[in-house]
Parts: sequence; C-alpha cells; structure tokens
Amino acid sequence: MIATILAGMLSPMQSAVNGQVGKLLKDGNASAVVSFGSGLVVMAVIILARRSTRKQFASIPGKIAAKKIPWWNWIAGICGAMVVFSEGASASVLGVATFQTTLISGMVISGLLCDRLGIGVPEKQYFNFPRILGALLAIVATVLVVSPNWEAPKVIALAILPFLAGLLAGWQPAGNSAVAQETGSMLVSITWNFIIGFCVLGGVLLVRVLMGDVSFSLPTAWWMYLGGPLGLLSIALMALLVRGLGLLLLGLASTAGQLIGSVLIDWLIPQLGAQVYLVTVIGALVALIGAGIAMMPSAKKHVAVDELEN
Repeated sequence: MIATILAGMLSPMQSAVNGQVGKLLKDGNASAVVSFGSGLVVMAVIILARRSTRKQFASIPGKIAAKKIPWWNWIAGICGAMVVFSEGASASVLGVATFQTTLISGMVISGLLCDRLGIGVPEKQYFNFPRILGALLAIVATVLVVSPNWEAPKVIALAILPFLAGLLAGWQPAGNSAVAQETGSMLVSITWNFIIGFCVLGGVLLVRVLMGDVSFSLPTAWWMYLGGPLGLLSIALMALLVRGLGLLLLGLASTAGQLIGSVLIDWLIPQLGAQVYLVTVIGALVALIGAGIAMMPSAKKHVAVDELEN
C-alpha cells in the first residue's frame, strides 16, 4: 500500500516537470511534444531490444487493417496527449495540487460513465446512490480547489483543461487494454500510445511553426526530458503492484499518492510559484473520498434489462 502511494506521487512529479517546461518554452504544445518524445525514445529502446516485441509491433498495420477491434482503440493515445498538453499549458499556473485534483475529478466522472456504458469492463456498472455521490463529490472538489481564483477568469478557464483531459482519459485504459490483447503485449500497446500522442501533438506544433505562430527549439536542461520517463515508471510500477493489491485498493492508494504528492510539491517547492490554500487541501481530500466511493462496484442487478438490450 505504501509502495503504491509512493508510486502515485510520480504523476504530480510529471505534472510539475511538464508544467515548468511549458512555462519555460512558453507553449503547452511544445512541452507536450518534449514529454511524449522522451517517453517514446525510452519505449523504442525497450521494444527494439527484444525480438518478440519487435515482431508484435510490426504486426500492428495488419491488425488495424483486419478491423478485429473497433478503430477508436488504436487512437486512445490522443487522450494521453490531452493530459500532457494540459500539464504544459496549465500546471505551472494552477499549481500541481489544483491541476491533479481537477484531473482526477474528471477521471472519476469519466470512469463512472464508461462503467455504465460497458466501455473497457466485462460487466456494466449501474448508477446507484454511492456512485452518483462520488461524481458529485468530484465536482465539489473541483469547485473547492479553483475557488481561490474566482476573481481570475483566465485561471478558471485553464482549470477546464485538466478536467476535460480527465473526462477523455476515462476510456484510454480500455483502448490500451484492447490493443495489448490484440498485439499480445502491453509494452507494444504503450509504445503505440506514445506514437499516436507524439504524432498528433507534433503535427499540430509543426503546422503552428510553419504558420509562424510559434518558434520551437529543444530544451537544454536535462531535467526537462523527465516528463515521459516519469509517466512510464508510474505505469510500470502500477502494473507490478496491482497483483498484490487488486484494482480497487490500487486505485485508492495511487489516487491518494497523486493528491498527497501534489500538495507536498506545491508546499515544499515554493519556487514553482503555487500557493497551497486550506480549501486546496480540503478539495484534495474530497476528491479522494469521491474517488473511493465511485470505485465501489455496484450491485449486480437488472440482468434481464441487459438481456433485452442485447
């Protein structure tokens, strides 16, 4: 449990790095390209090092053409691109704690909707009072953490980015899981995820550079390339730790780690320019409670309704 909480802290570290890169480069799109690019390089080395994964990766074009799984599974990396873009564009302004809380709140609501629609889960999870309460608490948490900035419309507008990214991120694990099953390797799925995200973000940045809207040059500081590897390390640790905790406890512990780490980063590193308010801490706690309630499986019922729908 402690290991999972510590692993969960890697996510706010990634947000802090990408947020500072976005601040230094003065562009969230450029920051996201750097983060995805560094992660893609690491995954390419891992994939190319093994013959089996090289073969599995090479089979992707044929599997896409075969259309054995819905096409949207192959573009789930766009969700990750949105999350990383929002980090570069808003994390340094909002503060890591506010950013992570709004992101998690969006993911809680998205997770409930995906469960209800049967996206990425073996059985649909019907809405009940606890799950609706979890969604409402996620909304309350978002309102609380952004409340100190009510008089700054620009900041409130930026807070919408991680919330929307969280809403999109709900179906990303389903897409990645489907690709992993189709190719036979989660490593290949993660690499494909990075390729899609990098191509989308890189394409947008290239168009903007050609139009003269932005200039781009690679960062010179080594730590600016840690965003991608930190995200990969978090994914790898979660994959290992889930065997000992199960999905429910893993989700709760990792969410706790994300929120605790977020508050600690803003509090212990004032150079980032973020201030920790009491409502920020309260909002993080409300988000954790909401996530815990929302993660509880609903009772199995309405089987006859499902059969009629099918």
